Amino acid sequence: MSFDLTGKRALVTGASRGIGRAIAVEYAKAGADVAVLARNAELLDEVVAEIESHGRRGVACPADVLDDEALVAAGARAVSELGGLDVLVNNAGGNSFSIPVAQMRMSGWSKTLKLNLDSLVVLTQSLLPALMESQGSIINVSSVVALRGGPTMAHYAAAKAAVVSFTQRLALETAWAGVRVNALLPGWIDTDLTDFLRVSDEAEAGVLSRVPMSRWGRSGEIAEPAIFLASSASSFMTGQSLIVDGGLSAMP
Repeated sequence: MSFDLTGKRALVTGASRGIGRAIAVEYAKAGADVAVLARNAELLDEVVAEIESHGRRGVACPADVLDDEALVAAGARAVSELGGLDVLVNNAGGNSFSIPVAQMRMSGWSKTLKLNLDSLVVLTQSLLPALMESQGSIINVSSVVALRGGPTMAHYAAAKAAVVSFTQRLALETAWAGVRVNALLPGWIDTDLTDFLRVSDEAEAGVLSRVPMSRWGRSGEIAEPAIFLASSASSFMTGQSLIVDGGLSAMP
């Protein structure tokens, strides 16, 4: 079994910062050529430079994942520039608000599902032919909230739970073609996307009190499991959820 990604061609969405950027760079260190997709072209150029500093090819594919047409075009560019696709990491997503369901506007619900679920389905569907050709691996980044939804985040928890369910169904549909589909469920990771959980010392302490390891996770601690899911080390694994959360989901 090997964690070597030499010769692999990967596309990582939401790759301009945080977990996505860490995965893209670690993939390059492991030997993969990597296309990176996000809205900010300037930040993507920085990621490409970092990828190329490790001797691998990097391709910037700027696009807003909320724009279906632009998203599909960016995916097609990645396949064309890389000469195929072996690994798709659907990492783009996020949560910009926290509110009880009784006060939530449906526009916020819809945007959250489009960002975290619909865009993932659109891109995956468009790239399935390339992934079937290579017998590739799809990694859908969900969240531990898919298993343990918290109050005031029903919209985000529902979207991420749907990602897990989609992962399982797609795995069953594509196993015959040699395509593996798994979900990666991070816990609370120290990125700018979790800044809203650090609005005060008390708020941060409340979050970490539920984490047995009593600390924030690091982006690199998600990137290495993502290497495992992309590599031959996980060759008999599909339709599964790999939880990396410092023990949070084991709490009563």
